[in-house]
Amino acid sequence: MSQEISIIESNIIQSRIFTIRGLQVMLDRDLAEFYGVKPIRLREQVKRNIGRFPDDFMF
Repeated sequence: MSQEISIIESNIIQSRIFTIRGLQVMLDRDLAEFYGVKPIRLREQVKRNIGRFPDDFMF
């Protein structure tokens, strides 16, 4: 199975990062879109593999 790798321009990523109460956040749907998965699958994987994600990676 071949996976296509695409480059996402930094301005597109930066436009999806918001600052709320002094913290930089991204919506799960935007992050899932970058990875090419559904948001529910991204949330499942975070729950199953919480040790692989930084402490400040939250939903």
